[in-house]
Amino acid sequence: MSHCMSTHRVAVVAYDGVSPFHLSVPCMVFADDLPRLGAPRYALTVCAERIGKVETLSGFSLLIEHDLGALEDADTVIIPAWPNPQTVPSTHLLEALRAAHSRGARMVGLCVGSFVLAEAGILNGRRASTHWVFAEDFAQRFSDVELDRAALYVDDGDILTSAGTAAAIDCCLHLLRRDHGAAVANQVARRMVVAPHRSGGQAQYIEQPLPDAFSGGRFEQTLQWALENLHETLGLDDLAARAAMSRRNFSRRFLKATGSTVSQWVLTQRLGMVQRLLETTDQRIEAVSDAAGFGSPVTMRQRFIEAFSISPLAYRRQFRAHGRAEGAGPGEQPRPDTDQK
Repeated sequence: MSHCMSTHRVAVVAYDGVSPFHLSVPCMVFADDLPRLGAPRYALTVCAERIGKVETLSGFSLLIEHDLGALEDADTVIIPAWPNPQTVPSTHLLEALRAAHSRGARMVGLCVGSFVLAEAGILNGRRASTHWVFAEDFAQRFSDVELDRAALYVDDGDILTSAGTAAAIDCCLHLLRRDHGAAVANQVARRMVVAPHRSGGQAQYIEQPLPDAFSGGRFEQTLQWALENLHETLGLDDLAARAAMSRRNFSRRFLKATGSTVSQWVLTQRLGMVQRLLETTDQRIEAVSDAAGFGSPVTMRQRFIEAFSISPLAYRRQFRAHGRAEGAGPGEQPRPDTDQK
């Protein structure tokens, strides 16, 4: 299924008792004004089993204008957190989900939404995650599913599942990154003021933004200089001296401004630069390592794998396979990572 020549359609399923937050997460990520960020717009539709009012978990109702027919031509189908894991979805919904999956739609279950995909049989023989509170129940009911209890989210190619509330954001941003690359996903994350998240074999890494309001002082100028000179030595002492502050005061102010230590923030920025260079240039790995300030390709590769569970060369192939190769769609799998350099 090709997504390069047409608008990618996202269908989000609503139902009585839906969490407004979970319903809003994919809407915020995929309904963002992406053309301003250099990416094509998604066509997002919120649908339900029946057109009309849907009562939310928070006591107010939503007017839904589309029924499950929206799943018939959706490229990605998203099930937000199901209100009660003990409640079995209707036959109508399960059949619509099976049909969408059978014709090649990418399926996403956020939080307890993974129970719905499991009830449909879509997760049989696949890896999945869910909210830790319901993990034991999930494992007992769906023994054919390989449950990863620790993961924030699991990307199993054409099926993705996430853990609890914040992990739904991570999962949707991961999808955006798969479709359009790190730069676009990071800008959306920044507008959402989302902090970095990582978990086991599946990592989500988001650039930590600088404070929005620059006062123009030495501290802000130092952070801006660091972003523009990632190839330089950027230790705590170096940056504190440039800002004309004591080590202690700079460290305290830095943590308040970014929510991170200097070393963590610098590593995040350097990894983000590596992602952008791998996505947008044909520079050799040695040149990318030097530009991002890692000192050696070996160090860069080690840090990159720790963060993303994939080597830099395999990441470059994956991005181009998903985002640039003619006919490649967001739900397609990259070639296996055979890079040992």
